[in-house]
Amino acid sequence: MKEMAFQLAERQLAGLSAGVSEDEKPLLLFLHGWQDNAASFSALFPQLGHHYRLMALDWPGHGHSERRDGDNYYHFADYLDDLHQVINQLECRSLVLVGHSLGALVASAYCGAFPEKVAGLVLIEGLGPLYEAPENAIQRLRDGILSRQRFRTKQQQKPRRAMRSLEQAIALRCNINHVTPEQIRPLVERGVVEIDGAWYWRHDERLRCDSLYRMTKAHSEAYLREISCPVLSIVGEQGFPRLQQRAPELEWIPDIQQVTVSGGHHCHLESPLTVCEQIMLYVSKIESLV
Repeated sequence: MKEMAFQLAERQLAGLSAGVSEDEKPLLLFLHGWQDNAASFSALFPQLGHHYRLMALDWPGHGHSERRDGDNYYHFADYLDDLHQVINQLECRSLVLVGHSLGALVASAYCGAFPEKVAGLVLIEGLGPLYEAPENAIQRLRDGILSRQRFRTKQQQKPRRAMRSLEQAIALRCNINHVTPEQIRPLVERGVVEIDGAWYWRHDERLRCDSLYRMTKAHSEAYLREISCPVLSIVGEQGFPRLQQRAPELEWIPDIQQVTVSGGHHCHLESPLTVCEQIMLYVSKIESLV
């Protein structure tokens, strides 16, 4: 894997690239989840890299990418703007987006807004933009503003949280994500920085603040119904329970197939070979269409 960067209008995004160099090969662009980074997909690159061009982004405020400005709290729609700026810099015959969790939500919304830009879409443990009932809007706004105030107060009163070692950081993520140290190590190594013998998370702490706004069900449905490419949904056996059931989003996306693999929410770390097989089978069908 090689380090790469995209210069956007407001900031620079980092990422990783690998795979074949032929421009006629499909380009798979990987979009990671909340508080993860581009190395979330490192276990998939060795096998997929024999067949495709591969790129994985660090979202703003994650991994090695620059953070948003101090008064920006990572609105969902801004991720779509970031992605659009990146895609406009790519040179490829066909583009397949592969998103995990937050990355899946962003990818599906983008494909609904810009269907002409994408030939394929793979969603890992995520479907469409999160939504909730309209009557929750006031409480959502209130909770979001209060979470920002708590963040500002904490920044003034408490020093930045430090960890004793890289191994402590790995252990923390193992406990949260229910994966092994070997599976999570590449992600953690990219997600921490050592300063004067102490280890700190690289991601922006503002990511923890609650959203001020969430779409309604009708809004989310409208995005998904506009997706024109075939879609592959991959869910883990021990992943989010809602995704294992017949989620409404599966009815809204015009052409979607869902498969279940061993593992939890980070099933692409736990079952990388199976996930690669499913992606390759799917992309082979996409190649016949472009």
